[in-house]
Amino acid sequence: MLNTSCVERPVQPASEADSGELRLDSTLQELSLYDFQVEATDFGIKISQMLETNPLLPGVILTNQGKFVGMISRRRFLEFLSRPFGRELFLKRPVKALYRFAEIETLIFPSNTLIVDAARKSLQRSKELLYEPIVVQVSPQTYTLVDVRELLVAQSNIHELATKLLRQRTQSQLIQTEKLASLGQMVAGVAHEIRNPVTCISGNLGFLSNYSKDIMELLSAYEQIVGPNEQIDALKANIEFDFLQEDWVEIIKSMKASSERLRELVTSLHTFSHMDETHLKEASLHECIDSTLLIMKNRLKYGFKVVKKYGDLPLVKCYSGQLSQVFMNIVSNAIDALEEVKGEKGFVPAITIETEVIDTSDGDCVNSELLQNYVLGDRQNAKVRAAQLSRRESSASQNGDFSPEAAGKNQNNAWIAIRIADNGPGIAPEIQRRIFDTFFTTKPAGKGTGLGLAITHQIVTEKHKGKLNLHSTPGTGTEFEILLPLI
Repeated sequence: MLNTSCVERPVQPASEADSGELRLDSTLQELSLYDFQVEATDFGIKISQMLETNPLLPGVILTNQGKFVGMISRRRFLEFLSRPFGRELFLKRPVKALYRFAEIETLIFPSNTLIVDAARKSLQRSKELLYEPIVVQVSPQTYTLVDVRELLVAQSNIHELATKLLRQRTQSQLIQTEKLASLGQMVAGVAHEIRNPVTCISGNLGFLSNYSKDIMELLSAYEQIVGPNEQIDALKANIEFDFLQEDWVEIIKSMKASSERLRELVTSLHTFSHMDETHLKEASLHECIDSTLLIMKNRLKYGFKVVKKYGDLPLVKCYSGQLSQVFMNIVSNAIDALEEVKGEKGFVPAITIETEVIDTSDGDCVNSELLQNYVLGDRQNAKVRAAQLSRRESSASQNGDFSPEAAGKNQNNAWIAIRIADNGPGIAPEIQRRIFDTFFTTKPAGKGTGLGLAITHQIVTEKHKGKLNLHSTPGTGTEFEILLPLI
């Protein structure tokens, strides 16, 4: 008979595991785990009885005084019994005698291992071990078995789920892209329609200002000729003529400032709406950044400090509308990060935007230590170290030891660097590794799509053949560095 302690304790019934109710991050503990154990001193007949009583049992766990020793699968056990004199040799002898012959390399995973990871590593085994069950460690002293068939079925269900989700998100992305394209066309049209009356108002304000001066001079001349008059004095007092003279000038100035701001906003909308550009065109990156900041002014005006450190940049051939989207995505993420710590006493949320022309040695600064120096503000030291690193890499390249990444370097050794940094909470290292992955987001459902930085990376690296570096230290801040080749 079976030992009463040797019972199956599945973490989850097989019917549920096979029903497709799995997630992308489902782990081994959500599958049926078989906890059948035999002592090394027990006779082989016990394993035979176990397998006969439980036809779905993939194997048994072998222990020595309660401590895990290994695993004997159903397939291996029946294989040795089918050999000549197998039953006589192994059924009436201690299990350890059989294990000396049947021992194989055992695959052991913690119970929190992702199903997809376990299945991948299981399939990487040799053909002889491909269908051997895997061992799952539930606790330091508890080991169970998972049938490989069930593992692969679960992996297939997860793959199907991932495909379905990807299809849905891709469809959503296409719809969103179409909406953005339509919106861009609409904004461009509206901006064009607004620009004409705004230009008219702005142009005529100069004439209105001159006319007002002429009228005031005419009234002054009349007053000198006519002299004091009670009726005129009463009318001047009624309309507050002295205040009117002063306020008239201020009103003209205010209208000029407002029309100029409206003209800048219309220009910014027109620049940002160029998402359907098909050819590279020369553009001012500073104008693109300023246009983006102007559009986002409503989010930046409540307690955010924006510091601009613009260098002397030439015009750059680019897709200005797409770069405006890059700047907006990065600044928007910086605002979201700063809002998490905005209320802390004495904290002033700040976004710093810096531009300059650098050479290749600076542009290829990807060493982790250098990235940390950038975050900590020791940028000058980072550049010196980067130049040294670049020279070593150049020497290695000549010797044929350098990686293929060198093939993508800008031959003119000149790059435009745009750095957008915040003094927020920073990004955890485990998140940094996935920050540019499509659909990856740390924002709650409904607030983030996981597409912003993925599209940003694509625009910079694929559309403009540039680089997008992330420099972040938790608790210090985050900096995105955009490097565009100066062709």
